[in-house]
Amino acid sequence: MSTKLIRFDWAMKRLLRDKANFDILEGFLCALFEDDNVKIISILESESNQEDEDDKFNRVDLLVQDSQNRKIYIEIQNTRETDYLERLLYGTSKIIVENQDLGKDFNEISKVISISILYFNLGIGDDYIYYGTTEFAGLNTGHKLLVKKRVNISETLEPKYKFTEKKIFPEYYLITVERYQDIVKKHIDEWIYMIKNNEVKEGSISKNIDKAAQRLAQINMTDKERKQYEKFLISTLRDQDAIDTAKEEGREEGEKKGEIKGIEKEKKRRDIDLVRKCLKKGMSVNEISELTDLTIENINKIIM
Repeated sequence: MSTKLIRFDWAMKRLLRDKANFDILEGFLCALFEDDNVKIISILESESNQEDEDDKFNRVDLLVQDSQNRKIYIEIQNTRETDYLERLLYGTSKIIVENQDLGKDFNEISKVISISILYFNLGIGDDYIYYGTTEFAGLNTGHKLLVKKRVNISETLEPKYKFTEKKIFPEYYLITVERYQDIVKKHIDEWIYMIKNNEVKEGSISKNIDKAAQRLAQINMTDKERKQYEKFLISTLRDQDAIDTAKEEGREEGEKKGEIKGIEKEKKRRDIDLVRKCLKKGMSVNEISELTDLTIENINKIIM
């Protein structure tokens, strides 16, 4: 039987900021990027990376820097937010600005990768992981524009170098947990299975996922951590219940408004039929108004 694990969002907020647990984050990122060489150097603090639970509603942010000097922004979002994509754009832009000192050359601008772990469906799609970045393509040919930079690969008297594609724009990963069907085909699937089910699937072999299974086990929590965790779970359930209640009330109100709208539409249709029949019988507008509850103004609007 699998050991029950702490929810990943709470672990990110409390445990994965500890340098001793960087290898768990590294394992997740290695699986997502399909690169076993990802190495986290440090946790970065910024205006968008808050510790206080009250700073953001039901949201966890973590900003790290890896060995390639990339700024990796990880966020878990439990509830739907109308302008979520706009806020992502703002967040990545702010990280770039915060990490670009005045007087620094633009060739040292920070590379930002944004990872969103979402517990709601963002848009319409048939996958659970989406990737996006800014690219340029020819309007006529559709071919991608390749901009390259020279990178030194040797410090000898005769420096050697190679040309690599320049990738400076933010990259985005959107992971919709609820769309994941618990089918493991790649290493990242093992991590999303863990995030969704709070347990590591038997037979998982992804890098460091065994360490996640050990260190994130609920049984290893101290009494203080357990109380904080229980408070977090209650708060999360309460927030979700409030949202579900609002949705239900909105649906019921919408149905009532729909019924009223339908009644009004049917009455308007009957009024139009009545006026047309009266006119065919040669009745004047004044006579129609006297025999019905329609005003002369309303009758004239129907005629027009």
